[in-house]
Amino acid sequence: MAGARALHLAAQGLLRPRRRKAAKEDVLDAIRRMEMLQIDTINVVARSPYLVLWSRLGDYPPEWLDALLAEGKLFEYWAHEACFLPIEDYGLYRHRMLDPDAMGWKYSSTWMRERAGEVAALLAHIRSNGPVRSSDFERTDGKSGGWWEWKPEKRSLEVLFTSGALMIARRHNFQRVYDLAERVLPDWSDAQLPALADVRRSFALRTVKALGLARAAWIPDYHRTRRPHINPAALAEEGLLLRATVAGWTDPVYIHPEHAELARQAADGALAPTLTTILSPFDPVVWDRRRALELFGFDYRLECYTPAARRRHGYFTLPVLRRGALVGRIDAKAHRRTGIFEARAVWFEPGLRASDALVHDVAGALARCARWHGCPQVQVNRTEPEALGARLALALAAGLDSDPALGQAA
Repeated sequence: MAGARALHLAAQGLLRPRRRKAAKEDVLDAIRRMEMLQIDTINVVARSPYLVLWSRLGDYPPEWLDALLAEGKLFEYWAHEACFLPIEDYGLYRHRMLDPDAMGWKYSSTWMRERAGEVAALLAHIRSNGPVRSSDFERTDGKSGGWWEWKPEKRSLEVLFTSGALMIARRHNFQRVYDLAERVLPDWSDAQLPALADVRRSFALRTVKALGLARAAWIPDYHRTRRPHINPAALAEEGLLLRATVAGWTDPVYIHPEHAELARQAADGALAPTLTTILSPFDPVVWDRRRALELFGFDYRLECYTPAARRRHGYFTLPVLRRGALVGRIDAKAHRRTGIFEARAVWFEPGLRASDALVHDVAGALARCARWHGCPQVQVNRTEPEALGARLALALAAGLDSDPALGQAA
């Protein structure tokens, strides 16, 4: 199992710490490696897409992501969920735009039919006046503006986005800026559209590559593909995938041929994870809760959608990856104005051997994450087990974040 985890982390760019400072192109390379970068707006620590990149790249300017979108090197659409995607993959998602009724709640043919005049007027406004944000329109229906009470213009913008008529030209303070697709991507023609069968095969192959290795049941979730699903065994018969076994699992796993050498190293125990970092709840490593449990033995649930009284670990808990294992989770909040990174609670996994090296590594990850958030002070309110609190506080107080490779020593 250790080899399977190592191969997965190597494919995801989470095997070892970076040895050089990140450059802007590394942001795009990381997204290509993952296939996508999921978007979420919760901002308790950092918004998820920025944190997912930090886990892989270390310190980098978050505005690079915004710039890549504005430069047209990325686009937004529904992949695993709403995601930033490499612009060269637009054709793979165009089929979804052309069949928006299959996109569930993301699209409403009833809305488009009953509000046809309003939708047409909104498109004409954008065509004449340029890109718009939802906030450009005043709410006139007297509703509160909750998730499912979008103002009419916002709902129209979103259904037009799902249908591909509009694209996201850029973001302003993380708000979407919508423009006509033909202005954002003027060189696209549906004559370039790949065959749907080829797209489905491509998604399956790309998923296996992004995951490093995959059980058949893991594959559909990554790109949220619909039935009938591609059979990876058939792809293996064609020589497009490799088949392997993992000790303790009765079903095979599939590996992309480009990872053949990594797989050999993993099988020989030569692929040693050394990175310790903090993950977003929407990181590909943990967004499929079943996969995280099967591969890492990590039973994880994001509780921000759970009523407060029923939460076990907190509103927005961040998994802790340590040298190939998910060893805990942190309920954190960045107080940038006061310079304090508050770990309201740090939970270590039951049965974990709490060595000095583990405490050192986790302290280092906390310190680095805090520093990236502009918070020079880390405050740990409580830990579970409680006895680890004092040791973690001592490690943080020792000033371990002075070493750029902190927590990564062998």
